[in-house]
Amino acid sequence: MEKEITTFITYLHNVKGTSKNTEMSYKRDLDKVRHFMAERGICEVSAVSSQDLGDYVKYLEDNKFAAATVSRNIASLKAFYHFMLQEGCVAEDLSEQLKAPKIGKKVPEIMSPEEVIRLLEQPTGDTPKEIRDKAMLELLYATGIRVTELITLRISDVNMQLGVILCRDRTKERIIPFGAAARNALARYLEGTRDAMLENKTSDVLFANCSGQPMSRQGFWKLIKYYAKKAGIKADITPHTLRHSFAAHLVENGADLRSVQEMLGHSDISTTQIYANMNHSHIREVYAKAHPRG
Repeated sequence: MEKEITTFITYLHNVKGTSKNTEMSYKRDLDKVRHFMAERGICEVSAVSSQDLGDYVKYLEDNKFAAATVSRNIASLKAFYHFMLQEGCVAEDLSEQLKAPKIGKKVPEIMSPEEVIRLLEQPTGDTPKEIRDKAMLELLYATGIRVTELITLRISDVNMQLGVILCRDRTKERIIPFGAAARNALARYLEGTRDAMLENKTSDVLFANCSGQPMSRQGFWKLIKYYAKKAGIKADITPHTLRHSFAAHLVENGADLRSVQEMLGHSDISTTQIYANMNHSHIREVYAKAHPRG
């Protein structure tokens, strides 16, 4: 099965244009299937039966894997078998019989304005690192973008005069405004700190790490964990927590879902709807403004 899995991942990359994270996720899921089948003496995709696939799903459930994990593994199998059928490697799509478990939508973790302000005000020094950290945190909360989108921003994506950023993924792009706090932090960073930090002075990358290279996901995760601890925030804060807080603030205070959907880059408005379905009385008590840093 290893050869077929490699061919499938190559197809995702070259034809579908999937991200590296998506490809790694598919490969991780399918490698687990491969090991499971190998233990049964099955090494060829064509030798796998409907019973074998059903037993694999039962194995995941019996070992208490989360419903979301089981569902993702089934989705990976379905995509893989669809490709195998398309390539003529199997006579039928055995994955059609697999049913994903129902997953209850988890209520997003959000922060209070006081916690957000404490977090954003932690980088107070004049070192290049703290000036950069301040700009990154402020921009993340001001726009609600994903951490991958933040670290891949180019300087050409930022329009300081209009107060907007251009955010791109593989299939579309969107324009997102940012407020005064983010504008001030970015202006300070762009005044000389960015150029001083970059190893390659001709690079268009917006945020560099302390080695002069583009900031990584892991580097920014460590950064936000450090400042959350420094701020005395006990909750497990991640970059996505700020994204959720951004959306919850806007929706609770009257922003229409379509606008929030566009800013977040959600393809389906039902994903955005969860912010409107949260406990409004609790949010109203915690959030006084749509965006206290605007």
